[in-house]
Amino acid sequence: MLKGLRGSSLVFIILILVSLIAAGGAFFLLQKERSKSTSLQNEIEEIRARQKVAEMKLEDSKNMIGDLEAQLRNATLQINNLSRDFDSEKSAKLEAMAKIEQLRQDIEQQKSLRMELENKLAMAQKDVSAMKAQISNLEVKKAELETKVFDLEEKTKDVELGTIVVGPEDVQSLVSEKEEASTKTKQSKSAKSTKSKPGVEGKVLVVNKDYKFVVINLGSKDGVAIGDEFSVYHNNKYIGDVKVEKIQDSMAAAAYLSPNLRNKVFEGDKVTPKAG
Repeated sequence: MLKGLRGSSLVFIILILVSLIAAGGAFFLLQKERSKSTSLQNEIEEIRARQKVAEMKLEDSKNMIGDLEAQLRNATLQINNLSRDFDSEKSAKLEAMAKIEQLRQDIEQQKSLRMELENKLAMAQKDVSAMKAQISNLEVKKAELETKVFDLEEKTKDVELGTIVVGPEDVQSLVSEKEEASTKTKQSKSAKSTKSKPGVEGKVLVVNKDYKFVVINLGSKDGVAIGDEFSVYHNNKYIGDVKVEKIQDSMAAAAYLSPNLRNKVFEGDKVTPKAG
C-alpha cells in the first residue's frame, strides 16, 4: 500500500512538473509572442511613420511637379513667343534683305545713269567749248567786218555812189555815173542777172544819207547780182525798196528807189528780195 502511495505521489509530482514545464513553456511562448507583437507594433509604427514621411515627400513631389508643370507651361509660352518673334524677325530680315537688294540695284542703276550723264556732260562741255571757239571766231570776224564797214563808210563819205566799190579794196574812180548805169543795164539784160536766192535775208550795215545808198551784208556768194532789188523793213515794217549798184562776195551797195527813204532807213534794218 505504501508503495502505491509513493507511486501516486511520484505520478502527481511528475504531472505537476509537466504542468509547470508546460506552463513555463506557455509563458515563454506568450512572452515571445508578446515580444514579437511589440516588435511588429514597433515596425508598424515605424512603417506608418515612414508612410507619413513618404506621403509628405509625395505631396512635396506633387507640388514640385505642379511647379514644374507651371514652369513648363511658362517655358512653352515663352518658346512660342520667341518662335513668333523669331518668325517676325526672320520676315523682317528677309524684307530688309529684299530692300537692300533693291537699293543695291537702284545704286547700280544710279551709277549707270551717273556715268551716262557724266559722258553726256563731257560731250556737252566739248560742244560748248567748240561753240565758244566758233563764237570767238565769229566775234573776230564780226569785229573785222565792222572795221571794214567803218573804213568803208569813212572812205565813202565824200565819194559819189557811182565811184564806190564795196569791199576792203581802196576806193577807185570809174566812168561817169550815166556810163556806169548803162553798163549795168547791159550786163543785167545780157546775163539775165543771177537772181538772189529765194528766202535770203540780210540787214543794213551802213547808211549813207548824203549819197542816198546803203550797204547790205549780202553779196555774190548769196546769189545777189547787180540790178537786184530788195525791200527794206524797219521794225518789221516795210518802208521802201533799194537796188544793188555795187557788189562784192559778202556785201553790196544799193541805191534808194524812192527819195523818201533817206530818213527812214537805219543800220540793222532787215532786207529781203523784192517780191515779183
